[in-house]
Amino acid sequence: MEAKRQDLNVFGMTCAACSTRVEKSLNKAVGVERANVNLVTESAAVYYDPEQIAPEQLIAIVKHAGYDAAEKMSKEEKDAVLEKQFKREVRRFVLSAILALPLLLTMVTHIPYLHHTAFAMGVDTIISPTIQLILATVIQFYIGWRFYDGAYKSLRGKSANMDVLVALGTSAAYFYSLAEYVRQLVNPNIEAHYYFETSAILITLILLGKLLESYATSKTTQSIAGLLKLQSKEAVVLRENQEWKVPVDELAIGDVILVRPGEKVPIDAVVLTGETSIDESMISGEPVPMEKKAGDAVIGSTVNFDGAFQARVTKRMDETVLSTIIQLVEEAQGVKAPIQRLADRISGIFVPIVLVIAVVTFVIWMIVTGGVLDQSLQVAIAVLVIACPCALGLATPTAIMSGTGKGAESGILFKGGEHLERTAKVDTVIFDKTGTLTEGKLRVTNMLENHADFKQFAGAMEAQSEHPIAKAVLMHLEGVDTDEVRAEKIRAKAGHGMVGVLNGAKVSLGSYRFIAQSVDIEKEADDTMQQWMEAGQTIVAMSIDGIFAGAFGLLDTPRKEAKEAILRLRELGVKTTIASGDQRVVVENIAAELGIDDVYAEQLPNDKSDLVAELQKQGHIVAFVGDGINDAPALATADTGISIGTGTDIAIETGDVTLVGHQLTLVPQTIQLSRATMRNIRQNFFWALAYNCAGIPIAAIGLLAPWVAGLAMAGSSVSVVANALRLKRVKLK
Repeated sequence: MEAKRQDLNVFGMTCAACSTRVEKSLNKAVGVERANVNLVTESAAVYYDPEQIAPEQLIAIVKHAGYDAAEKMSKEEKDAVLEKQFKREVRRFVLSAILALPLLLTMVTHIPYLHHTAFAMGVDTIISPTIQLILATVIQFYIGWRFYDGAYKSLRGKSANMDVLVALGTSAAYFYSLAEYVRQLVNPNIEAHYYFETSAILITLILLGKLLESYATSKTTQSIAGLLKLQSKEAVVLRENQEWKVPVDELAIGDVILVRPGEKVPIDAVVLTGETSIDESMISGEPVPMEKKAGDAVIGSTVNFDGAFQARVTKRMDETVLSTIIQLVEEAQGVKAPIQRLADRISGIFVPIVLVIAVVTFVIWMIVTGGVLDQSLQVAIAVLVIACPCALGLATPTAIMSGTGKGAESGILFKGGEHLERTAKVDTVIFDKTGTLTEGKLRVTNMLENHADFKQFAGAMEAQSEHPIAKAVLMHLEGVDTDEVRAEKIRAKAGHGMVGVLNGAKVSLGSYRFIAQSVDIEKEADDTMQQWMEAGQTIVAMSIDGIFAGAFGLLDTPRKEAKEAILRLRELGVKTTIASGDQRVVVENIAAELGIDDVYAEQLPNDKSDLVAELQKQGHIVAFVGDGINDAPALATADTGISIGTGTDIAIETGDVTLVGHQLTLVPQTIQLSRATMRNIRQNFFWALAYNCAGIPIAAIGLLAPWVAGLAMAGSSVSVVANALRLKRVKLK
């Protein structure tokens, strides 16, 4: 049975170790094929066998791992939950800051040369040890209880996360100070050393860091939020000759809607009456409004310009083009890039290693200082806090979300982080020709008639095909009566043409090469067709009962932006290739005009996939650009299959990347964006690891106070997210 996908919202994760813990718990469950957990979006995508496990059991697994979970909520529901959580965290931070402020003043008593000053003694008098204890206790066990709860759940699951480090570090400072307080109560003559402010300020700074981190990471999801805002909320539906305004979600397939000038088209539909022009730039990228008349498809959320029209609904709300785009982006942000697994592995072992380092540091300082407990404890706490791997866990998902979000805004839909990562390595791009590099709007420019039934038979044959060539021939033959033609056994010959029986005669229709292989063509006719081909025309020839019957010469012109796209690929150091089923002379003419490096003509669909495989064997990372239908084998074989979606044909299954609209300049932009994203991830990794690698030894030698370590830890996470957000400003060209 094919695995079913269940999306979950997961709440309570604080670092990469948390998301790794949830992911491992889900992946170990019987019936789960694979699970991907995203720390930034607080979500899990689980592929499972419904006969072995149910969604309720998946939620129970997450809860047993120590986190809250629910089936995927609507954006409004999730936003409400997150807003409620955010406000609660703000209140806790404000309370913590107010309570910690008096304790902050006591830090002056730990500074050499100030310890016995009048100011320090005044602080000690006003903020007595008892007041310090009360303030610190509220912060430690009321505001900071979340760290104990998270640490317990993590340890119960036989793992260690950020909460473990924070709970250990703050508890060490708090309980040491508590012991000193009790010791001084018993013997008022001894000098006690209190570090209540260390635990209190650490908790306050960590809460501040999490708030800043939440605010920054929320910016990475704004692309989807922007797409959701484009969706219409209401529609005017015609029922029993009356107009009714209803929510778009309530529309059913077959409903007739009315769209007036200036309004958004509420949902995907087909025009019944009326003519207008519609701005489809948000989908196609084309700035020129598209003329629409009866029978034309219109896309939900596009803007109607100058005419009222009635249309019949063709898709449910969750099946529309815009909904499909949103779904693709969400899925892409939920699927991990291979490089993320490296971060997960590092995070999985990082916390235990840090605990060992902190213990070793404590022991060494105890030896070096001759048993000075408070100083040794301070250094160990600083090591615990500075080493929290929050930045490492955010390095990849924030960049992936920013990259895929930027892509969605630009009309580039990655179907997962893995495809984004692989596309960055592409060094060769193979293009299909017809409809990809060219306009695909063929027109018949020449016709050679050598048989009385040529036009009637050609019209009858091409009526059985949806190929662009067939449409062009039928347009040329408009008015030719084919009613008397009896067509039988019509079948396609992939990459060649068509064969069948018409009025009892065996008829073949297809490429010049296909027909020339089976019949003799008179020299005069052959010379004529050769001239057509040299002029860049595509030949469609016909034979009837083994005799050459005639031919059409068709012309297709390159897309206006094709040459620019090829030039930009060359600037990126990418080699370009054209693979087409058309005649060699036609393909070579197009390649020469556009500046394409290599030419492969007269290619069958399997030949194209073989070409991709051969280039891969030579060590190339290959992208194939096609329409996602005839080129499916090559798209599937390529390292990156780039499908071109036009209008309503967005959800193309075969490709790894879908380009919304038909702008070929999106191809180099796809590679440019992939490279920029991977560069951003490597930068994030470098700074996250460099921060930890540099911070731990600095803390271990006693040069970093715990509160400074807490501030630095918060800063590192925010800096990684801020760096990822720079992808939003990348200029694609």
